Amino acid sequence: MADRTVLVVGGSGYVGRYVVGRLAADGWRVVVPTRRRDNARHLFLLPTVDVVPSDVNQPAELARLARGASAVINLVGILNETGGQTFARTHIELAASVVAACKGAGVRRLVHMSALHADPAGPSRYLRSKGEAEAAVAASGLDWTIVQPSVIFGREDAFLNLFAKLLRIAPVMALARADARFQPVFVGDVAECMVRALSLPATIGRKYPLCGPKVYTLRELVRYVGVLIGAPRAIVPLGRTLGTLQALVLEHLPGALMSRDNLASMERDSVCDCDFPPVFGFVPHALETVAPAYLGPDAARSRYDEYRLRGGR
Repeated sequence: MADRTVLVVGGSGYVGRYVVGRLAADGWRVVVPTRRRDNARHLFLLPTVDVVPSDVNQPAELARLARGASAVINLVGILNETGGQTFARTHIELAASVVAACKGAGVRRLVHMSALHADPAGPSRYLRSKGEAEAAVAASGLDWTIVQPSVIFGREDAFLNLFAKLLRIAPVMALARADARFQPVFVGDVAECMVRALSLPATIGRKYPLCGPKVYTLRELVRYVGVLIGAPRAIVPLGRTLGTLQALVLEHLPGALMSRDNLASMERDSVCDCDFPPVFGFVPHALETVAPAYLGPDAARSRYDEYRLRGGR
């Protein structure tokens, strides 16, 4: 692309920091809108990144931001509904606004992050809303690419880190849907695919399921996290009724650790029925090669050393 400017909607979030960092390393000029500029302070030092105070839920704002861009990446998503942040507004309405902004600004290229097994007829509101958003993107007439990752792991993840936090304080782990299967994919690999897609015409009009190299049950993942943090715990599987009751309680606690909609999503195993897409030209990272760096016994010390180095001490 001659004009290498990309608007990254959701660029200040968990996956966004990796996508934006990868784009900057590749020489792209990146525009990252955010309602609170401090939320994106980790991006301030990247030389080709502009963090712009803006509310992307306002279609006029989104249309303004899209002007001058050569591509748009949409990363916005939520796992649970809180207050005004509903699946319909965050996934469906925003995807439609992104499509409209692209068309209004004459931006042809759109890369959209969805979720594995997104389906308008899926078992949860989360998967149904992701499926409806996909349908809007696919019907847009734009040069789109959709990536569909399984559960994403990495240093700042809300998945393995959540279990690590719980395992440190719980004498036993009561676990709903203990036999649900996942094929976790590294956040850096998801970002790599999205950035490479921008320069790969073969990815236009395609959907790509993204999974790591190994399938685990939820029980196996929790047990592995316990070993890594030095807090192995007995795991007590919960049946459907007790699991639903646990989720009902947890979804009303601060942070919504679990919800009944999360349980409904797990009715379909989050695993791929295909190999990692060869078009992207690399092999995905195994969980065991990454997780010890942020959950293992040396992780706390390495983070302390990093903070000390930044502070000049």
